[in-house]
Amino acid sequence: MDKGKAVMGTGRRWAVEFSDQSTVPSSRDILDPPGFFRASQEQDESANSRKKKDAEANWKLQKAWEVAQSPFKNLMMMGFMMWMAGNTVHLFSIGITFSALWQPISALQSVGKIFEPFKDNKVELLMPKLVFLALNLGGLALGVWKLNTLGLLPTHASDWVSSLPPPQEVEHSGAGFVFH
Repeated sequence: MDKGKAVMGTGRRWAVEFSDQSTVPSSRDILDPPGFFRASQEQDESANSRKKKDAEANWKLQKAWEVAQSPFKNLMMMGFMMWMAGNTVHLFSIGITFSALWQPISALQSVGKIFEPFKDNKVELLMPKLVFLALNLGGLALGVWKLNTLGLLPTHASDWVSSLPPPQEVEHSGAGFVFH
């Protein structure tokens, strides 16, 4: 009985044994049927894989842009919350202000982690990262502006009086006499 070939007369009409792979012809040894060209199938498969890779790259770029523009929503919400908190110094306004400062700082520290799922040699992430950085810097500027409106930033000369040296004495007086 030859392995890998049809066997007759064993009760079944046809039987094939695949236990010995050395006698089984490979797919390259078998001739293509009429009208079938293996090269065109391989080209179709490579074209399909290229299309899939391009579609995946486009999807990654689209998602990267969505992530890059997400701080804009936070910026609008935080601006509204700061407006609702008012300009007086109390626990609620200070909490919102420091939250407005902390969110952009933590986002700026983790830019690499945020955009890591979208890394691909076909996807250019520079512009989405720059937009993400710009929007977070805008949020940081909004928080600093709110600190200034609350009067918590030392922007006037009177805020620094304690660090100035005492003025030099120009004249002395004693017992009705003035000394220069």
